[in-house]
Amino acid sequence: MTGLLNKHVVPALTVLSENTYLSAIRAGMVSVVPLTIIGGLFMIVAYLPVKGWEARVAPYLDLLQVPVTATFGVLAVFACFAIAYDLGRQLKQEAFVSATMATVVFLMIQVAPKDQALVMDGLGSRGLFTAVLIALVTVRVQKFFNDRDLVIRMPAGVPPVVAQSFLSLVPLFCLVVAFWLVRFVVGLDINHVVQTAFKPLVFALNTLPGILVYAFLVTLLWSVGINGDNALDAIVAPIFLQSLAVNVESVQNHQPPPYVTANGFFTTFVNVGGTGATIALALVLWNSKEPGFRRVSRLSLPTQIFQINEPIFFGLPIVLNPVLMVPYVLNALILTAGTFLLMHWGVINKPYVNVPWTTPPIIGHYLVSGGDWRAAAWGVVSIAIAMAVYYPFARAAERARLSGEMDAGPEPCDTAVRPE
Repeated sequence: MTGLLNKHVVPALTVLSENTYLSAIRAGMVSVVPLTIIGGLFMIVAYLPVKGWEARVAPYLDLLQVPVTATFGVLAVFACFAIAYDLGRQLKQEAFVSATMATVVFLMIQVAPKDQALVMDGLGSRGLFTAVLIALVTVRVQKFFNDRDLVIRMPAGVPPVVAQSFLSLVPLFCLVVAFWLVRFVVGLDINHVVQTAFKPLVFALNTLPGILVYAFLVTLLWSVGINGDNALDAIVAPIFLQSLAVNVESVQNHQPPPYVTANGFFTTFVNVGGTGATIALALVLWNSKEPGFRRVSRLSLPTQIFQINEPIFFGLPIVLNPVLMVPYVLNALILTAGTFLLMHWGVINKPYVNVPWTTPPIIGHYLVSGGDWRAAAWGVVSIAIAMAVYYPFARAAERARLSGEMDAGPEPCDTAVRPE
């Protein structure tokens, strides 16, 4: 099986994970995460689920929501700028100019012709997919004009900043005219068209079968040595982030959040102690009879408290190890299904607060759900479930190692592997 994966699957998936455009989208999505974390902190304060808290905070609620609007409310603007900047850099363009051009075009199509004001809905989560599209198109057009020298070049003595500004003039003019014609002359609502195009994927990822397929792909990629989260993040990050923003808006309007698989669902509730809930494996092997397993588990546990599991993943190893790959994938599927159903049934709160992915388990469960103690309790149960799944496989690997029959890769290493 591992030979088949290495020969036919790994090369194609490696190309996908290293694609320039997907890489730019991934980088842009990561760059806006701090904004959502800051907004999330104010959400926690504004809507802390403590008896009597709502009455106490009511006089200050409008003030507390200002940072939320300044982050989630303009998320698409920052995403557009960041994606265009990274793609411009990768395509050897002037990155800041690329980002500025993309942002100008994006803001232009969000203008309401009647009152000449920006439509706030388009600047937030509802414009996120449009922001991605505008960023990619803008930088490609910029490169097209530069490669064919269809630009205004200034004399050599002109300062570089001024020269770069004039280089962007022709492509920017063409972009503005093209999108102005489409959006305002033809009257095509670009936001609506893009949202409609992505609607099936958004719907699929908020269903149990859809998120199970995603969990399977992520752990399968990791199992063959590819960072599954990074490889698929460019595709799913805009969807998860948009779902989180919609959940935030719903909470602000005192309505139940609609999306289960919003940002934080997978990183917190499924990746407990790292992808595949490997903190449970470290706990199972803490007193292993096999010295290598014991050392790796003890060395890796401190990093797994902060969701970094590369030391145990490559140290045992789990990668390309048929004995440990099975529970690794299985745990992700079990925790995905369990968490999804609990949220769908209303037993625990759906995610509406974004926290750093390095937040320790249980604490992360509590914060992501807006301070729901039941979510924290589920975090404890999740680790116990994962330990039960890993236990028979870990003991089998341990017996094989002790008998000298296991040939699953290099011997366990004593030093931590630098995480990506």
